[in-house]
Amino acid sequence: MITAKNIKKRYTDFSLDLNFEIPKGYVTGLIGKNGAGKSTTIKLILGLVRPDEGRITVMDCNATDLSAKEKEEIGVTLAESGFSPYLRISDIISILKKSYLSFDAHKFEKECNRMHLPFDKPVKEFSTGMKAKLKVLVAMTHNAKLLIMDEPTAGLDVEARNEVLDLIREYMEEDENRTVLITSHISSDLESICDDIYLIDNGKVILHEDTDVILGEYGILKVDEEMYSNIDKQYLMKTVKTGYGYSCFTNQKRYYKENYPGIVIENAKLDELILMLAGGMNK
Repeated sequence: MITAKNIKKRYTDFSLDLNFEIPKGYVTGLIGKNGAGKSTTIKLILGLVRPDEGRITVMDCNATDLSAKEKEEIGVTLAESGFSPYLRISDIISILKKSYLSFDAHKFEKECNRMHLPFDKPVKEFSTGMKAKLKVLVAMTHNAKLLIMDEPTAGLDVEARNEVLDLIREYMEEDENRTVLITSHISSDLESICDDIYLIDNGKVILHEDTDVILGEYGILKVDEEMYSNIDKQYLMKTVKTGYGYSCFTNQKRYYKENYPGIVIENAKLDELILMLAGGMNK
């Protein structure tokens, strides 16, 4: 669905150098600390900026040459985007009918009712959760094949986040060929919904792995000085000195569990992955 080959984008104080592939039917998470290059990557995929080198293809077309019909097959939610605060849902429906040939007004209204979005109030009176759900519904109700979501659950409480995530799950269940690329600073959201994860740091992919493998096989060893000096280090991806000894990040926690009885191993989460491999924590 999306392929990036030898992509390079240079700015005065930042450069991007990427290769990645997002298959049809996948929900892929893009993670990294602030400034890692996530937003630039999304802009490149959408053709909003051009790469200095390399090529990005979206649905077998160059990202910068997508036709109006092909763009209609992409649903997008960006953190900084939104409708005029003075519009009501009826106004938005009129806009969407003129913007998308395949916009499903009936489904949109039905979902707005299910999400308890008020039809009689302007968007400026919506809560943060209501605005987030509205953006997601707009992206999903014109039969898009590809959904690109930048921080769709940012600033939401647990209930609103779960509702947004349920909308994404339902979107995928309706058609197994649909594809989602999602960024989030809330690791549990990505852990529960993504098939695979790309971790980028300083404009480069430093890890690509299936989510199940990260949660099942990755871990953090907590060892003292003596154990660290004797432990087999071939499967250690990153080691950090701590007050008690060392924290060691590994993608083979089963090996250490079987060969070092009594060793303390914590299950790895995406936050720890960012902390250990990219040197920063999502906040």
